Amino acid sequence: MNDDQLLRYSRHILLEEMGIDVQERLLGARALIVGAGGLGSPAALYLASAGIGHLVIADGDTVDATNLQRQILHDEASVGRPKAESGRARMLAVNGEIEVTAVTARLEGEALQTQVAAADVVLDCCDNFATRHAVNRACVAAGVPLVSGAAIRFDGQLAVFDPRDDASPCYHCLFPEAQDLVEERCATMGVFAPLTGIIGTLQAAEALKIVGGFGRPLTGRLQLLDARTLEWSTIRVPRDPACPVCADRVGRPLSG
Repeated sequence: MNDDQLLRYSRHILLEEMGIDVQERLLGARALIVGAGGLGSPAALYLASAGIGHLVIADGDTVDATNLQRQILHDEASVGRPKAESGRARMLAVNGEIEVTAVTARLEGEALQTQVAAADVVLDCCDNFATRHAVNRACVAAGVPLVSGAAIRFDGQLAVFDPRDDASPCYHCLFPEAQDLVEERCATMGVFAPLTGIIGTLQAAEALKIVGGFGRPLTGRLQLLDARTLEWSTIRVPRDPACPVCADRVGRPLSG
């Protein structure tokens, strides 16, 4: 690191659990953020400010006025712009030393697999089960850890799925794709704005721990938050040995 970087990231470097070695890992890392909305906004800003060297942000939507209540990557001047491009501009305004790639189409198929395989960590900040399951399959296939978040009304969820860990479940183990789940979206159900900030920020924290190799990530646990009372619940999630997605996986080795 140069002198400017030592100054910029000094509050991380001062932490006994982090220091220069961990910060250098962050600077050399690549993270994929799927979704530039309520969850992706705070996650992207904190990963950018923390110095993740290459961030890829993917979203096929454009900014509209209803997004501004919670999607803090964007402002009134962004209305009508692709969310990924608006997000890239904001992230570079926070930290011009990092590299940010904007993907302005919905990631799927080979494009999704390529982006996931190139990442050190993936953050699922989307709002639909089809994309969540596609991202999960790609992460399992590539052996890349996945940080999953969700927020609707006053209810938040946070989980980490790490295919490098033999004991870790995948997203399908928790929410089987064939299961009859009701799709709930902010556009029809509403969402408490700070809740997306809480969950998205925690997704960034988990991603930093995974990439930096410090602390204890949330692997194998599902955190549930009721924002009306600010009460957390924790559910341990075992790996399903018969899971059609992750039963035969072979992941990357864990790094420390």
